[in-house]
Amino acid sequence: MDEVMYGPMQLLVIVFENPDFHGQIRRELESVMEKGMIRLIDLLFIWKDENGNIVYLEATQLDEEERMRFGAVVGGLIGYGAGGEEGAGEGAKAGVLAAAQENYGITDEDIVEITEAIPKKTAAAIFIIEHLWAKSLKKAIRDAGGVLVSQGMLTPELLTVVGEELAEAVKAAEEKKPGNQAAAAP
Repeated sequence: MDEVMYGPMQLLVIVFENPDFHGQIRRELESVMEKGMIRLIDLLFIWKDENGNIVYLEATQLDEEERMRFGAVVGGLIGYGAGGEEGAGEGAKAGVLAAAQENYGITDEDIVEITEAIPKKTAAAIFIIEHLWAKSLKKAIRDAGGVLVSQGMLTPELLTVVGEELAEAVKAAEEKKPGNQAAAAP
C-alpha cells in the first residue's frame, strides 16, 4: 500500500490589536499557496469590531477525503489522550463526523470562547499549514534512517533578543576576566 506523504504541519495563532486590514495577508497567503510552498489545512479568522459584533471566516484547501482523514487522525489522537485505545476509536469516529460537517476541529463553542476572550477592535487568526516545500526533505531524512525528535520556530525577533542578551553576557564575562578589571577608585 502506497503511503501518503505529508509535509510538516504548523499551527500559528496570531492576535491583531486594532487591526488595519487591506487584503495584504490574504494576498500573501494566496501567493505562497499558488507557488506550492504551503497548503492551508485549516484557517479560523475572528474579528470583533468596536461594538462587539463578531465576524468569522473558516477556510481550507483539503478535499473531502482529506478532511475525513485529518478529522479521523486528530479525533483519534484526542480520544487516545482522553481514553486510551478505546477512546482513540471513539475519537476517530467523532473526528470523521466533525470533518464531514466541515468542522476541522474548531467547534462553534471554541469560536464563542475565542470571541469572548478577545477585546473589542481586535482580531485573531488560527492557521494550520502544511509545508509542502519540505516533503522531499522529510522523505530524504526518513530514507536515511533519521527520525525527527524535536522542532520549533525561531523568529528573527526572538533571535535579536537572544543575541542582545548573549552580547550582554559576553561583555559581563569579559569585564570579570582577571586583568580586565578597572582600577579601584581611590
